[in-house]
Amino acid sequence: MTKHRTHSVEFKRQVAQEYLLGETLHGLSKRHDVSRNLIRIWVEKFQAGALDEDILAADLLQDYEARIAALERLVGKQSLELEFPKGALRPGASSRSGTMSAIAGPRASGLPKDAG
Repeated sequence: MTKHRTHSVEFKRQVAQEYLLGETLHGLSKRHDVSRNLIRIWVEKFQAGALDEDILAADLLQDYEARIAALERLVGKQSLELEFPKGALRPGASSRSGTMSAIAGPRASGLPKDAG
């Protein structure tokens, strides 16, 4: 069973242009490992301008995907900015080893040094 492959619009345009410049279907088929009938289809689409529309659609899709990725990063950043203060204000969110001072570190115990 033959594996289904997809080819980029640029590749299809290149093969169609090579055919229109005088390459034979047989030669193109052998060199690029695609069927002669598929090359005929690509040439027809190229001559009708359909491959140009595909390029525009692919470019637009790429622009949209980049914009979506940028928005997803922004949402993630804003989510972290909103969640961070909530975690700091949550009761019981203090450290496990006791109370801490931001300036001096852990507080000393109330026992005198000689008590031990």
